[in-house]
Amino acid sequence: MFKVEYNVIGVMSGTSLDGIDLVYAKFTFTNAWSFDILCSETIPYNEHWVNTLRTLVEKTPEALKQIDEVYTEYLSLSIKKFIEFNTINQVDAICSHGHTALHQPEIGVTYQIGNMPLLSKLLKQTVVCDFRVQDVALGGQGAPLVPIGDKLLFAEYDFCLNLGGFANISLEIHNERIAYDICAVNIVLNHYTNLLGFSYDDEGAIALSGTINQNMLAQLNKLDFYDLTHPKSLGLEWVKSEVIPLIDAFKLEIKDILCTFCEHIAIQISKEINKKQNALVLVTGGGVYNTYLISRLKDHCNNEIKIPENKVVEFKEALIFAFLGILKLRNEVNCLKSVTGASKNHVSGIVFRP
Repeated sequence: MFKVEYNVIGVMSGTSLDGIDLVYAKFTFTNAWSFDILCSETIPYNEHWVNTLRTLVEKTPEALKQIDEVYTEYLSLSIKKFIEFNTINQVDAICSHGHTALHQPEIGVTYQIGNMPLLSKLLKQTVVCDFRVQDVALGGQGAPLVPIGDKLLFAEYDFCLNLGGFANISLEIHNERIAYDICAVNIVLNHYTNLLGFSYDDEGAIALSGTINQNMLAQLNKLDFYDLTHPKSLGLEWVKSEVIPLIDAFKLEIKDILCTFCEHIAIQISKEINKKQNALVLVTGGGVYNTYLISRLKDHCNNEIKIPENKVVEFKEALIFAFLGILKLRNEVNCLKSVTGASKNHVSGIVFRP
């Protein structure tokens, strides 16, 4: 007999390198799942970790393993501080995504650092983690994994759109969940904003001051990825090999790069959202606070854009990884073949106990 209430901590580190997202939430099952976010926090990365994580794809396997161990220790300290600061006494599990170091599912490779058994030992807690590896082994993309949470926790929305390092979307088609990455977002915008000495473009003010370069916009919109059918996913490797070189070749001012790329994002997302009429679109992730980007998206989109309360905007991914961990503990499907392209629905993740 399964429990009907779970108190869990969800941990997420995304490609935008904002920091470690931590959420402590209660999940309740009474005919359907519901949740309550009890407390949440983002622990920003210092300059050392930003630089380290940004260059993971360039590391040797030996160097990656070493970084993995140090990062796991760092992650445990961050989670401990979160638990102590919020006086959290009841934890059924800590459910962690880790941080993606390598993601090339087409050759069967995906690797998230911070998913070592050491995490459970250091925290003296049950840890559920490493959700992507099994899916890739089953022929899937290993991403996105959030859509099972969209399906079971946010069923009232026609589209669930996340604007993080990448834009990804999930929706229901013929009673089957479909999800895929659309395009790069903050991973590119922040890259260029960093060159000006800022960590991000506050409210999109720099982009707003720029001008759209129609030639670069046209070239961006022709990237081969956009012609692929789902399931499909993106990683840092794609940005470094396809997007950054294309943009840099135009030698534009950064304000014009940001303005043009925001337009590109809005066009690519609206192409997906406008396939359905009279739809309700839930939008979450750090990109929500780029008001210029949201204004461009609304201009291109024919459907209603709904931005929820801040804690859902900022911590939805960490919340859903907490939920994935619960499903794993209950031995219930938490990874959908319709989303990732794996050979079957499955129960993904590894459980470590102290």
